[in-house]
Amino acid sequence: MPKVALYDVSGAQIGELELNDNIFGIEPNEAVLYDFVKMQLANKRVGTASTKTRAEVRGGGKKPWRQKGTGRARVGSSRNPVWKGGGITFGPKPRDYSYKLPKKVRRLAMKSALSSKVIDNSIIVLDQLTMDEPKTKAFERILDSLNIDNGTLVVTTNDNNNVSKSARNIPGVKSVKVDFINVYDLLKYDTLLITQDAVARIEEVFA
Repeated sequence: MPKVALYDVSGAQIGELELNDNIFGIEPNEAVLYDFVKMQLANKRVGTASTKTRAEVRGGGKKPWRQKGTGRARVGSSRNPVWKGGGITFGPKPRDYSYKLPKKVRRLAMKSALSSKVIDNSIIVLDQLTMDEPKTKAFERILDSLNIDNGTLVVTTNDNNNVSKSARNIPGVKSVKVDFINVYDLLKYDTLLITQDAVARIEEVFA
């Protein structure tokens, strides 16, 4: 089983924590990670881009000139796509880009992302992380004591919103509850700062 150091908020190591080998100790599957990130980004697309076809453009009801006898090409509407001010041919229309991967693939992607953090020594486990009041400077001192630069994903389990409020004004730092952790954030941020209770919650869900 992989072992990681267990720290307190002052940056002192107070012990070690054994992680579940089936979640934090597998060989990361890069293909699955790519597929999951691609799906997650696609699901974020709004898909509201829209253009007007020749049937939707205002005007064009009158035939510009008669069919024969002018020497010019025949035309039925001034709103055909060839003309200026006409409709758009095969332009984008509102659509849903979202799709789902199989459940086993999604679970493998999460395990691969978590295991990659352990392999890269980019995971820091705290015994607990609570704050009495929202204070950005106090949270910055915690990061400094742990020698953490910007680019950190903070994962907690408690309902204390003071942690997320304290972290949201720090550039490159994002705080999420463990139930909302996702593969994209794990890969985006260099360091994973997670509480011991959050690790237990992950092992409970994915074991």
